[in-house]
Amino acid sequence: MARFLFTATYTVAGINGLMKDGGTRRAEVIQSLIENAGGRMESLYFALGTHDAYVICDLPDQQTAVALAATIRAAGGLDTRVNPLLTPGDMDEAFRLKMAYRPPGA
Repeated sequence: MARFLFTATYTVAGINGLMKDGGTRRAEVIQSLIENAGGRMESLYFALGTHDAYVICDLPDQQTAVALAATIRAAGGLDTRVNPLLTPGDMDEAFRLKMAYRPPGA
């Protein structure tokens, strides 16, 4: 399983729906969506600031993450983005890979 961070910003229609349904109900809907896709929701937080909601979850693969984000965005209530999350060990493995690169003008 891979871990992902979903950020969401509500549209006017989306925030009206959130006010009607309540935060707990929306969290249940999102948890069910993730579980039905074969994943597990670790956390969901509503926030004040750049984004209105943050979800951290484990999903089977990147394709599943893209499908979830696209499905949510296409429904029209949220502008959703997805970011893969990497552990410190993932970073260590990545840094062990040796890459050859020549910057512009070098």
